[in-house]
Amino acid sequence: MREEELYERVLEKMDMSREMEDEEVSELIHEVLREAGKETYLPLSEQVYLSRRLFHSFRKLDVLQELIEDESVTEIMINGVEDIFVERNGRISRADKHFTSEEKLGDVIQQIVSGTNRYVNELSPIVDARLEDGSRVNVVLKPVALNGPIMTIRRFPKEKVTMEQLIAWGSVSKEAATFLEMLVKAKYNIFVSGGTGAGKTTFLNALSDYIPKDERIITIEDNAELQIKGVPNLVRLEARNANLEGEGAVTIRDLIKSALRMRPDRIIVGEVRSDETVDMISSAMLNGHSGSMSTGHANSPADMLNRLETMMMMGIDLPLTAIQRQIASALDIIIHLGRLRDKSRKVFEIAEVLGYEDGRIQLQTLYRYQEEGMENGKIKGTLMKVKELAYRDKLLAAGYSA
Repeated sequence: MREEELYERVLEKMDMSREMEDEEVSELIHEVLREAGKETYLPLSEQVYLSRRLFHSFRKLDVLQELIEDESVTEIMINGVEDIFVERNGRISRADKHFTSEEKLGDVIQQIVSGTNRYVNELSPIVDARLEDGSRVNVVLKPVALNGPIMTIRRFPKEKVTMEQLIAWGSVSKEAATFLEMLVKAKYNIFVSGGTGAGKTTFLNALSDYIPKDERIITIEDNAELQIKGVPNLVRLEARNANLEGEGAVTIRDLIKSALRMRPDRIIVGEVRSDETVDMISSAMLNGHSGSMSTGHANSPADMLNRLETMMMMGIDLPLTAIQRQIASALDIIIHLGRLRDKSRKVFEIAEVLGYEDGRIQLQTLYRYQEEGMENGKIKGTLMKVKELAYRDKLLAAGYSA
């Protein structure tokens, strides 16, 4: 018997006048399967499979639920009804699953989006959302997505990745991690840069473990993904899109401005993408909130500076020279991440912002990743120390020796 027919039978028996508990739905499914078994022989293994699939259809994320529960899957890409691809260990493959209809895929999308108080439709066909476990979701619908609906889910580990784990995986050296710990505790302003999938949010999470637990931290994100643990005085803020009438939007800029009135010790912005960079640089980092951190998309530390300049120009009418001077004064350190050919994630470079001179912001590399060859299909290398930190005032003020 086809799964679609069983789904319809369960739907017919459901009491739509009230919210049914999971146990009731599960019992209803078993009842339908028992009845179907009298008409057509269903092996026990088939009954178990159909029971799970039907429950996922009514209470979970349908065919996506098993992929969501598979901890080896780091990315799920749904290209319309028929095509689902997954990423495991940095490699993409087609999943042996598909949705039964575009309507069912649409139902799953609306279930996810509504869970974060957002909406998506043909008039507003693009939205960012998240799952309950913090996984990042992007949705693009028709008519923008020609083979849509399209949904991409970036999954994060259920347990927060620590700096110790990153060291064990070879993503960063013990020496560099110890150095970064000093910088975080001494309240250096830090940006984490890198391309898509480089691990920026994961690394920012790990860095946050070094923040003293007696500080008041305010996190600001488009979608709440940061997993800061063990900090009692923690305020988490999440942006909100406008409603169907185009009202009620709360932007990252709004949240940064509000956070400044909340007496923060540090402000952490999950990622800057646009004119909110003005408030992050000028209002937070230059306004007495040292130790603030954020992430951004870039191909190198120098490229990160160029992007910050561009994004600030989108939000403030100042000469480029004035913007560059503000960035140079606000920002202390850029940590650049990337992925190697073997799909492993590494800290490629740690750079110090020296200041503004000769018409540009000056950088110096403190640590740089150096490849040393291949071993068992994996690239071997070392995050080499290149130079000493030039500006040590904050270290000295925090009680570290010169």
